[in-house]
Amino acid sequence: MKTFGKGFVVGVGATLGALAGCVYYFKKTVVDPIEEREAVLDEHRKRALRKSRSAHQG
Repeated sequence: MKTFGKGFVVGVGATLGALAGCVYYFKKTVVDPIEEREAVLDEHRKRALRKSRSAHQG
């Protein structure tokens, strides 16, 4: 019974580790590029707004 408990704990730990690795990989490959792209587009939008306002000043 002692080895079963150790094996169970190791198995649960390995499963949680694999799950955490999958979540981290998904975030790095899917979520972060989308957020970076949104930040770039937001910066372009701000720059275009400033440029259009300065073009109509005088």
